Amino acid sequence: MSHPTGNTFVRALLSELDKQNRLGKFFTTIGTGQGSRLIPMLFGNRRRYSITSQQLNTHFFPEIMRLLSFGRKSQEVKRAEVDRVYQSMDIRVSGSLSDLRNEIDFIHAYEDGALNSFARAKELGIFRSYELPIAHWTTARLLLAQEAERFPSWEPTLESTREPEEKLVRKEQELALANCITCPSKFVLESIPDKIRQNTPCQIAPFGSTFSDQVFHPKKVDRSNKLKLLFVGSMSQRKGLADLFEAMKLVNSAHVSLSILGTPSLPMSFYKKAYSHFEYFSPRSSKGVRKVMQEHHVLILPSIIEGRALVQQEALACGLPLIVTRNAGGEDLIEEERTGFLVSIRKPEEIAERIDWFSQNLRKIDEMSEYCHKKAKEYQWSEYASSIINFCLRIRSESIDTRRD
Repeated sequence: MSHPTGNTFVRALLSELDKQNRLGKFFTTIGTGQGSRLIPMLFGNRRRYSITSQQLNTHFFPEIMRLLSFGRKSQEVKRAEVDRVYQSMDIRVSGSLSDLRNEIDFIHAYEDGALNSFARAKELGIFRSYELPIAHWTTARLLLAQEAERFPSWEPTLESTREPEEKLVRKEQELALANCITCPSKFVLESIPDKIRQNTPCQIAPFGSTFSDQVFHPKKVDRSNKLKLLFVGSMSQRKGLADLFEAMKLVNSAHVSLSILGTPSLPMSFYKKAYSHFEYFSPRSSKGVRKVMQEHHVLILPSIIEGRALVQQEALACGLPLIVTRNAGGEDLIEEERTGFLVSIRKPEEIAERIDWFSQNLRKIDEMSEYCHKKAKEYQWSEYASSIINFCLRIRSESIDTRRD
């Protein structure tokens, strides 16, 4: 496996591979295995992995240089620096495959970090498993270009409209080299061009619910209070924030409040000019996010483009019903009037209708909250990881049998 930073779903797959004794090597930038103290002292648990140091191969210099580079930078410069880390990591992996060819059967890699390693793996006859965590770039570019026309002042928040062409070419080449493709949602799967889906086996492996193992405290909604809505994510129109603001203008603010937890893409004055009546929470630890969620009634995420926003399942695990779009990647999470509602993208009036429903049905939130927590527990990280492993084994076995025939 290779991934520069080792996020939640990477760690879940690592853990299951190690549990099944199938992990050869994990390539990352900065990290440490079990027992070491140095990296945790500097980075906490963000760069520590539950595998042995012998299974870990680090390539820290490009990431250290990125983290140590100071000064004000544009979003384009920041994205370019991240891309360089991904490419450097990819080259490192490709250069190591010859030495590992007799020890491994598969390589699993992620979007933007697989081209060189997949090309070398193909030469060596190593099976290539690819994970696409967000909708295909053609869908992203189309939808976000339309958003730039709908809300021109929000265009600086739409990162995917500014990706260089060479990066998009690399994405296509990665997909072409993959033997199988895993997606987190139906929305992502359907965004992949037909010509790729017709020639490469694809599957959906939903993410697990991060907070589902926490002790659940059922909500007791004070019906004399306002309905407390919470938005969690980057403060961009990719997440549909402009539509949410328009929806809030259509509801009675005497009965509804809005909180936003996330990273601003523009100065806070920009958002306050668009809609001033919200409470802001800065980004915080998982424990801090969970605490904020438990102080609210409903999570709202009218995203235009996602893969599968983990925050949806985190909210369910905390007992929050959802108002989300299909494009947020979690349509399977929604049972109408039990776990929340699906709304259409670009429909503030539809969002407002669902907000009003919750405002008028506060008494139902207690019972919905408990059911939401149960729903979240249906999604386990071990099942997500096992799905990828079993998919790889099956497709590789079928391809070997086909060659024999």
